[in-house]
Amino acid sequence: MKTKTLPVALIQEKNHGGAAENLAVIEDRVAEAARSGARLVLLQELHNGPYFCQHESVDEFDLAERIPGPSTERLGALARAHGVVLVSSLFEKRAAGLYHNTAVVYETDGRIAGKYRKMHIPDDPGFYEKFYFTPGDLGFEPIDTSVGRLGVLVCWDQWYPEGARLMALAGAELLLYPTAIGWDPDDAQDEKNRQRDAWVLSHRGHAVANGLPVLSCNRVGHEASPLAASGIDFWGNSHVLGPQGEFLAETGTDPTILMAEVDMQRSEHVRRIWPFLRDRRIDAYGDLLKRYRD
Repeated sequence: MKTKTLPVALIQEKNHGGAAENLAVIEDRVAEAARSGARLVLLQELHNGPYFCQHESVDEFDLAERIPGPSTERLGALARAHGVVLVSSLFEKRAAGLYHNTAVVYETDGRIAGKYRKMHIPDDPGFYEKFYFTPGDLGFEPIDTSVGRLGVLVCWDQWYPEGARLMALAGAELLLYPTAIGWDPDDAQDEKNRQRDAWVLSHRGHAVANGLPVLSCNRVGHEASPLAASGIDFWGNSHVLGPQGEFLAETGTDPTILMAEVDMQRSEHVRRIWPFLRDRRIDAYGDLLKRYRD
Protein backbone atom coordinates (compact mmCIF):
# COMPACT_ATOMS: atom_id res chain seq x y z
CA MET A 1 0.00 0.00 0.00
CA LYS A 2 1.38 3.41 -0.96
CA THR A 3 2.25 5.95 1.70
CA LYS A 4 0.79 9.44 1.57
CA THR A 5 2.54 11.50 4.24
CA LEU A 6 1.11 14.71 5.66
CA PRO A 7 3.49 16.96 7.65
CA VAL A 8 1.57 18.58 10.52
CA ALA A 9 2.40 21.16 13.19
CA LEU A 10 0.75 21.91 16.52
CA ILE A 11 1.43 25.38 17.97
CA GLN A 12 1.51 24.92 21.76
CA GLU A 13 1.67 28.38 23.34
CA LYS A 14 1.05 30.42 26.46
CA ASN A 15 -1.02 33.58 26.64
CA HIS A 16 1.00 36.67 25.73
CA GLY A 17 -1.69 39.26 26.53
CA GLY A 18 -4.44 40.21 24.10
CA ALA A 19 -5.32 39.30 20.55
CA ALA A 20 -2.69 41.56 18.96
CA GLU A 21 0.16 40.06 20.99
CA ASN A 22 -1.00 36.46 20.61
CA LEU A 23 -1.65 36.72 16.88
CA ALA A 24 1.80 38.22 16.36
CA VAL A 25 3.34 35.17 18.08
CA ILE A 26 1.10 32.84 16.08
CA GLU A 27 2.25 34.46 12.84
CA ASP A 28 5.88 33.80 13.76
CA ARG A 29 5.17 30.20 14.81
CA VAL A 30 3.16 29.37 11.68
CA ALA A 31 5.89 30.83 9.49
CA GLU A 32 8.46 28.66 11.29
CA ALA A 33 6.26 25.57 10.99
CA ALA A 34 5.79 26.18 7.27
CA ARG A 35 9.54 26.57 6.78
CA SER A 36 9.90 23.17 8.45
CA GLY A 37 7.52 21.66 5.91
CA ALA A 38 4.14 21.69 7.69
CA ARG A 39 1.10 21.58 5.44
CA LEU A 40 -1.50 21.45 8.24
CA VAL A 41 -1.20 23.67 11.34
CA LEU A 42 -3.39 23.36 14.45
CA LEU A 43 -3.70 26.13 17.05
CA GLN A 44 -4.92 25.77 20.65
CA GLU A 45 -8.38 26.62 21.95
CA LEU A 46 -9.23 30.35 22.31
CA HIS A 47 -5.69 31.30 21.33
CA ASN A 48 -6.38 35.04 21.02
CA GLY A 49 -6.13 35.74 24.75
CA PRO A 50 -6.33 34.35 28.25
CA TYR A 51 -8.76 31.59 29.13
CA PHE A 52 -11.42 34.04 30.33
CA CYS A 53 -13.92 31.36 31.43
CA GLN A 54 -12.39 31.12 34.92
CA HIS A 55 -15.12 33.57 36.00
CA GLU A 56 -18.49 34.86 34.83
CA SER A 57 -18.37 38.48 33.67
CA VAL A 58 -20.45 40.25 31.05
CA ASP A 59 -17.40 42.35 30.19
CA GLU A 60 -15.68 39.32 28.67
CA PHE A 61 -18.22 39.29 25.84
CA ASP A 62 -16.34 42.29 24.45
CA LEU A 63 -13.65 39.80 23.36
CA ALA A 64 -16.01 38.07 20.93
CA GLU A 65 -15.98 38.90 17.23
CA ARG A 66 -17.84 38.12 14.05
CA ILE A 67 -16.89 35.30 11.71
CA PRO A 68 -15.78 36.47 9.16
CA GLY A 69 -14.11 39.25 11.10
CA PRO A 70 -10.75 40.80 11.98
CA SER A 71 -9.14 37.60 13.25
CA THR A 72 -10.35 35.43 10.38
CA GLU A 73 -9.01 38.02 7.93
CA ARG A 74 -5.60 37.96 9.61
CA LEU A 75 -5.47 34.19 9.99
CA GLY A 76 -6.69 33.60 6.46
CA ALA A 77 -3.94 35.86 5.16
CA LEU A 78 -1.47 33.88 7.27
CA ALA A 79 -2.62 30.57 5.76
CA ARG A 80 -2.37 32.05 2.27
CA ALA A 81 1.09 33.56 2.86
CA HIS A 82 2.54 30.19 3.86
CA GLY A 83 0.40 27.82 1.80
CA VAL A 84 -0.88 25.85 4.80
CA VAL A 85 -4.26 24.64 5.97
CA LEU A 86 -4.75 26.36 9.32
CA VAL A 87 -7.16 25.46 12.14
CA SER A 88 -7.96 28.25 14.59
CA SER A 89 -10.23 28.66 17.64
CA LEU A 90 -12.22 31.85 18.21
CA PHE A 91 -14.87 33.40 20.48
CA GLU A 92 -17.65 33.97 17.96
CA LYS A 93 -20.27 36.70 18.25
CA ARG A 94 -23.17 35.44 16.20
CA ALA A 95 -25.66 38.05 17.45
CA ALA A 96 -26.21 40.17 20.53
CA GLY A 97 -26.52 37.67 23.39
CA LEU A 98 -25.61 34.70 21.17
CA TYR A 99 -22.01 33.49 21.26
CA HIS A 100 -20.14 30.31 20.33
CA ASN A 101 -16.77 28.67 20.88
CA THR A 102 -15.91 28.17 17.22
CA ALA A 103 -13.10 26.51 15.31
CA VAL A 104 -12.41 27.98 11.87
CA VAL A 105 -10.47 26.17 9.12
CA TYR A 106 -8.65 28.15 6.40
CA GLU A 107 -7.54 26.75 3.06
CA THR A 108 -4.12 27.37 1.57
CA ASP A 109 -5.57 30.25 -0.47
CA GLY A 110 -6.79 31.97 2.71
CA ARG A 111 -10.50 31.36 2.29
CA ILE A 112 -12.59 29.88 5.10
CA ALA A 113 -13.06 26.20 4.27
CA GLY A 114 -15.53 25.68 7.11
CA LYS A 115 -16.20 26.06 10.79
CA TYR A 116 -17.29 23.95 13.74
CA ARG A 117 -19.11 25.23 16.82
CA LYS A 118 -18.22 23.43 20.06
CA MET A 119 -21.04 21.04 20.90
CA HIS A 120 -20.33 20.02 24.50
CA ILE A 121 -20.06 22.97 26.89
CA PRO A 122 -18.63 22.45 30.41
CA ASP A 123 -19.62 24.21 33.61
CA ASP A 124 -17.11 23.42 36.34
CA PRO A 125 -15.11 25.51 38.84
CA GLY A 126 -12.65 27.48 36.73
CA PHE A 127 -14.34 26.43 33.47
CA TYR A 128 -17.60 28.42 33.44
CA GLU A 129 -18.21 28.05 29.72
CA LYS A 130 -22.00 27.73 29.83
CA PHE A 131 -22.15 31.41 30.82
CA TYR A 132 -20.47 32.36 27.55
CA PHE A 133 -21.13 29.75 24.87
CA THR A 134 -24.28 28.46 23.23
CA PRO A 135 -23.90 24.78 22.27
CA GLY A 136 -23.02 24.31 18.63
CA ASP A 137 -25.70 23.84 15.99
CA LEU A 138 -23.59 22.80 12.99
CA GLY A 139 -23.45 19.15 13.98
CA PHE A 140 -20.50 16.82 13.64
CA GLU A 141 -19.63 17.60 10.03
CA PRO A 142 -16.07 17.17 8.73
CA ILE A 143 -14.51 20.01 6.76
CA ASP A 144 -13.05 19.25 3.34
CA THR A 145 -9.60 20.72 2.66
CA SER A 146 -6.73 20.19 0.25
CA VAL A 147 -4.93 18.04 2.86
CA GLY A 148 -7.92 15.86 3.73
CA ARG A 149 -11.32 15.77 5.38
CA LEU A 150 -10.87 17.18 8.88
CA GLY A 151 -13.03 16.16 11.83
CA VAL A 152 -12.57 19.25 14.01
CA LEU A 153 -13.86 19.15 17.59
CA VAL A 154 -13.03 21.40 20.57
CA CYS A 155 -11.68 20.59 24.04
CA TRP A 156 -14.60 19.30 26.17
CA ASP A 157 -15.80 17.40 23.09
CA GLN A 158 -12.75 15.19 23.64
CA TRP A 159 -14.45 13.29 26.47
CA TYR A 160 -17.37 12.16 24.27
CA PRO A 161 -16.86 9.12 22.02
CA GLU A 162 -20.08 9.97 20.20
CA GLY A 163 -18.59 13.11 18.63
CA ALA A 164 -15.47 11.34 17.39
CA ARG A 165 -17.56 8.44 16.06
CA LEU A 166 -19.97 10.70 14.17
CA MET A 167 -17.06 12.53 12.58
CA ALA A 168 -15.58 9.18 11.54
CA LEU A 169 -18.92 7.99 10.14
CA ALA A 170 -19.08 11.16 8.05
CA GLY A 171 -15.73 10.34 6.47
CA ALA A 172 -13.27 12.34 8.57
CA GLU A 173 -9.67 11.38 7.82
CA LEU A 174 -8.19 13.12 10.87
CA LEU A 175 -9.60 14.14 14.25
CA LEU A 176 -8.36 17.51 15.56
CA TYR A 177 -8.88 18.95 19.04
CA PRO A 178 -7.87 22.54 19.85
CA THR A 179 -7.78 22.43 23.65
CA ALA A 180 -7.40 24.46 26.85
CA ILE A 181 -7.08 22.05 29.74
CA GLY A 182 -5.11 22.19 32.95
CA TRP A 183 -5.19 21.47 36.64
CA ASP A 184 -5.63 23.37 39.88
CA PRO A 185 -2.06 23.98 41.13
CA ASP A 186 -3.26 23.09 44.64
CA ASP A 187 -4.20 19.54 43.61
CA ALA A 188 -1.98 16.68 44.78
CA GLN A 189 0.49 15.42 42.20
CA ASP A 190 -1.16 12.00 41.94
CA GLU A 191 -4.48 13.70 41.12
CA LYS A 192 -2.78 15.85 38.49
CA ASN A 193 -1.26 12.75 36.94
CA ARG A 194 -4.63 10.99 36.83
CA GLN A 195 -6.26 13.94 35.10
CA ARG A 196 -3.56 14.29 32.47
CA ASP A 197 -3.38 10.53 31.86
CA ALA A 198 -7.17 10.33 31.45
CA TRP A 199 -7.04 13.15 28.92
CA VAL A 200 -4.39 11.40 26.84
CA LEU A 201 -6.22 8.08 27.12
CA SER A 202 -9.44 9.64 25.84
CA HIS A 203 -7.66 10.70 22.66
CA ARG A 204 -5.97 7.34 22.25
CA GLY A 205 -9.39 5.71 22.60
CA HIS A 206 -10.82 7.90 19.82
CA ALA A 207 -7.90 6.97 17.58
CA VAL A 208 -8.25 3.23 18.21
CA ALA A 209 -12.06 3.03 18.11
CA ASN A 210 -12.24 4.92 14.82
CA GLY A 211 -8.95 3.92 13.19
CA LEU A 212 -7.99 7.57 12.69
CA PRO A 213 -5.04 9.82 13.50
CA VAL A 214 -5.72 12.33 16.29
CA LEU A 215 -4.12 15.75 16.79
CA SER A 216 -4.62 17.50 20.13
CA CYS A 217 -3.12 20.95 20.77
CA ASN A 218 -3.24 22.31 24.32
CA ARG A 219 -2.10 25.62 25.80
CA VAL A 220 0.56 26.01 28.49
CA GLY A 221 1.40 28.33 31.36
CA HIS A 222 -0.22 29.48 34.59
CA GLU A 223 -3.21 31.79 34.25
CA ALA A 224 -4.39 33.55 37.39
CA SER A 225 -8.04 33.47 38.42
CA PRO A 226 -10.01 36.75 38.54
CA LEU A 227 -11.83 35.22 41.54
CA ALA A 228 -8.67 35.07 43.69
CA ALA A 229 -8.71 31.30 43.39
CA SER A 230 -5.61 29.27 42.54
CA GLY A 231 -5.93 29.72 38.79
CA ILE A 232 -5.09 27.06 36.23
CA ASP A 233 -1.80 25.47 35.22
CA PHE A 234 -2.36 24.47 31.60
CA TRP A 235 -0.37 21.29 31.18
CA GLY A 236 0.42 21.27 27.46
CA ASN A 237 1.36 17.70 26.51
CA SER A 238 0.07 18.24 22.97
CA HIS A 239 0.34 15.11 20.87
CA VAL A 240 -0.19 13.45 17.51
CA LEU A 241 -1.48 9.87 17.44
CA GLY A 242 -1.70 7.25 14.75
CA PRO A 243 -4.83 5.16 14.07
CA GLN A 244 -3.88 2.50 16.63
CA GLY A 245 -3.38 5.12 19.33
CA GLU A 246 0.39 5.10 18.88
CA PHE A 247 2.32 8.28 19.63
CA LEU A 248 3.75 9.88 16.51
CA ALA A 249 4.86 12.95 18.47
CA GLU A 250 4.28 14.46 21.91
CA THR A 251 5.65 17.34 23.91
CA GLY A 252 5.86 18.65 27.47
CA THR A 253 4.80 21.83 29.24
CA ASP A 254 6.76 24.53 27.39
CA PRO A 255 5.72 26.64 24.40
CA THR A 256 6.80 24.78 21.27
CA ILE A 257 5.99 23.75 17.73
CA LEU A 258 5.25 20.04 17.67
CA MET A 259 5.95 18.54 14.25
CA ALA A 260 4.89 15.11 13.03
CA GLU A 261 4.49 13.08 9.84
CA VAL A 262 1.07 11.46 9.49
CA ASP A 263 0.63 8.52 7.13
CA MET A 264 -2.75 9.25 5.59
CA GLN A 265 -3.04 5.73 4.14
CA ARG A 266 -2.49 3.90 7.41
CA SER A 267 -6.15 4.18 8.49
CA GLU A 268 -7.11 2.04 5.49
CA HIS A 269 -4.66 -0.66 6.56
CA VAL A 270 -5.71 -0.55 10.23
CA ARG A 271 -9.42 -0.69 9.42
CA ARG A 272 -8.83 -3.81 7.34
CA ILE A 273 -7.35 -5.68 10.28
CA TRP A 274 -9.60 -4.06 12.92
CA PRO A 275 -12.97 -3.66 11.10
CA PHE A 276 -14.85 -1.98 13.92
CA LEU A 277 -17.13 -0.09 11.54
CA ARG A 278 -18.13 -3.35 9.88
CA ASP A 279 -19.06 -5.05 13.16
CA ARG A 280 -21.05 -2.23 14.75
CA ARG A 281 -24.52 -3.38 15.87
CA ILE A 282 -26.40 -0.34 14.65
CA ASP A 283 -29.67 -2.26 15.12
CA ALA A 284 -29.07 -2.43 18.89
CA TYR A 285 -27.90 1.11 19.73
CA GLY A 286 -31.24 2.91 19.99
CA ASP A 287 -30.85 3.57 23.70
CA LEU A 288 -27.87 5.82 23.00
CA LEU A 289 -30.45 8.50 22.23
CA LYS A 290 -31.66 8.36 25.83
CA ARG A 291 -30.14 10.45 28.62
CA TYR A 292 -30.00 7.39 30.85
CA ARG A 293 -31.58 3.93 31.02
CA ASP A 294 -33.69 4.01 34.19
